Amino acid sequence: MDAKQKLVVVGNGMAGIRTLEELLKLAPDLYDITVFGAEPYTNYNRILLSPVLTGEQTLRDIVLNDEDWYARHGIRLLLKRKVVGVNRARRMVLADDGSAVPYDRLLLATGSKPFILPVPGSDLDGVIAFRDIGDVNLMIDASSRYRHAVVIGGGLLGLEAANGLAARGMDVSVVHLGGSLLDRQLDGGAAALLRQSLEARGLKFLLRRQTQAILGGDGGRVRALRFADGEEIPADLVVMAVGVRPNTELAEGSGLHVNRGVVVSDTLQTYDPRIYAVGECVSHRGTAYGLVAPLFEQAKVAANHLALHGIGRYEGSLTATRLKVTGIDLFSAGDFAGGQQAESITLADSLGGVYKKLVIRDDKLVGACLYGDTADSAWYVRLIREGRRIGALRDQLMFGEGAAGE
Repeated sequence: MDAKQKLVVVGNGMAGIRTLEELLKLAPDLYDITVFGAEPYTNYNRILLSPVLTGEQTLRDIVLNDEDWYARHGIRLLLKRKVVGVNRARRMVLADDGSAVPYDRLLLATGSKPFILPVPGSDLDGVIAFRDIGDVNLMIDASSRYRHAVVIGGGLLGLEAANGLAARGMDVSVVHLGGSLLDRQLDGGAAALLRQSLEARGLKFLLRRQTQAILGGDGGRVRALRFADGEEIPADLVVMAVGVRPNTELAEGSGLHVNRGVVVSDTLQTYDPRIYAVGECVSHRGTAYGLVAPLFEQAKVAANHLALHGIGRYEGSLTATRLKVTGIDLFSAGDFAGGQQAESITLADSLGGVYKKLVIRDDKLVGACLYGDTADSAWYVRLIREGRRIGALRDQLMFGEGAAGE
């Protein structure tokens, strides 16, 4: 009997391990599997880092696959090992401890890296990102010893970090370069309601502010933030949440084609057909996805090909964002900004805390932005994805699936 083929997975996060879960359903005995993880933990749910920060959950609560799961499936798990090179000619993966592991198929799931603003003082003690359990532990520790926290970035991660630190008793200011919060997920109307709601909970927002420098005090720890206009605010902790970049260092060093992500085909193969890539490190048809649903769709297709079924195709994803920021329901999908040749239908009830905006073009629903009431979000996504003409539905569209008799 032939020896099993060797599959090596670089990255122990949600995309890589979901691919393995899908593969094990299709072909449980095809490969000897080795997984490299740079962190000291098994696979956990990054989306639930915020409840860990607020204290509602613990690391144990958000673990997706414990050590028993790896052992049960015969997977060799190498934690606290960073892969530093891939020798494609010899088909070897090289780790930072000097070890080398051979592969027949390689899956890159290296995720993304937080972007750190290149301003003076960004390397001070107390300046961190919000990306993994290590960052959360640093934030929890800081909240027990310090008072003033500044979060740079008014996107989803920034708001979740701010909410978590405020829940732990810190005085929190959110600094954002743009004029409204969550500007990639919400339009102006929904963003204004969100800001009012969060201000009522004690968060402070400094919009249209550019960070010029982070200032240090005695002992090399951060003490303040200075803006481009010269104003300074106190800061004992600075959390950078200004976005992420695909982690392509390993792929580039291995000579793979990289263009704002590891470039993959519809079968999730890189330019080297033995090497697959999934998740936030990937660029597919010019798009890098940071949401979970597209990553899981990629995982299914990659697993199909690794299992030698050879029929799956990934053709891209409709990005629909369902967010829960401090108990407030938010949702957006498609082209919710509208623009030329588009018609917007809006319902705004500021007292009831509900805002809905639907965007129609050529008698088709092309975008939706919902705040406070997201019950019909799945229906709206279906209409956008199917691209069917709404015709007689138009008058009932705003009132949901039930009213439309769907």
